[in-house]
Amino acid sequence: MMISNIVNKQDKILAVDDVYDNLLVVEAILEEEGYEISLEGDSRKALVMVEESPPDLLLLDVMMPSLDGYEFTRRIRQNSALPFIPILLVTAYDESNVVEGLDAGADDFIRKPVNPDELQARVRSLLRLKHSIDERDRMAQLRQDFVSRFAHDLKIPLVASNRILELMVKGQFFSVTSDLKAIIDNMIDSNRDLLAMVQNMLEVYKFEAECKTFNFSNCNLNQLIRSVVQELTPLAQGKGLSLNLDITEEKSVVTWGDRIELRRVFTNIIGNAIKFTDTGYISICLKVTPDNGLIEIEDTGTGISQEEQMRLFERFRQGTNKRSGSGLGLYLSRCIIESHQGSISVNSELGKGSLFTISLPIYIPVS
Repeated sequence: MMISNIVNKQDKILAVDDVYDNLLVVEAILEEEGYEISLEGDSRKALVMVEESPPDLLLLDVMMPSLDGYEFTRRIRQNSALPFIPILLVTAYDESNVVEGLDAGADDFIRKPVNPDELQARVRSLLRLKHSIDERDRMAQLRQDFVSRFAHDLKIPLVASNRILELMVKGQFFSVTSDLKAIIDNMIDSNRDLLAMVQNMLEVYKFEAECKTFNFSNCNLNQLIRSVVQELTPLAQGKGLSLNLDITEEKSVVTWGDRIELRRVFTNIIGNAIKFTDTGYISICLKVTPDNGLIEIEDTGTGISQEEQMRLFERFRQGTNKRSGSGLGLYLSRCIIESHQGSISVNSELGKGSLFTISLPIYIPVS
């Protein structure tokens, strides 16, 4: 199948040594294994060859006049545009050279004079490692592509469905009784929850695939938090809850961050507080320490057990409350805050509410 296609392809090996007789020996030992072998006596030319057409394995002599094996290895490892290439260094020297080579990024060593059976075994071992890593990366890309397409294809009909439902509630198609309106409102809320879950899932996979990007700039926390609170106030009022904002700082509290992503975090945490609070209040407070801005979000809701608090910010960890969601929102919030060099924590007790604390590095501009 697809894996066998990768394993059975002809592996390309580039051998680099300034002594051509050594290259001929390596070629004679390895050619019977069916590899596609290229030989190069100039290490600088070999580096260009690797950059233009990466081989599946590099066999490098350590001592070469223009660019030795250690520096060659370091340059390969520093080039993020290259795929993973196993590097086997050939040396006639002692353990200190082995240490230097491994520190430079080599994967294995073989000593001169080369033993044919040992060379073939080490090459096979490194190529198995190469195949394994290539397959892992391929599967990760397939997963990312699937999640992106799935999220995109699911969002379109959900948005369209909600648009139709909203028009129905407004009586665009027929008169709507109060009972029917309640049913349609529940359907709209369910669609919105599903949309949020799909978006969170997509964002989580971006983090885990290390392809998440941020647009960092000066971000005014005073303004951002006020904006989120203003947006969520009708939701709190609809439940008869008091949404209190306490920002006593006269100067702007500024962090270096992505405003959209931080807004996602504050909306999620404050929204959860409203969701899990039936009576009382939600209080949002912005405090400043010498180096950090602390955003405290306190509620008088159901609270969280000690056991749940220990795994609350883990991936797909749902709470026991029947209103708990997919378990992605808090995990995603943690990923975003940690990407901003901050932290998020919770202190809670069942039946007595919760206190979430978000810490972000800040500076306060001189007014």
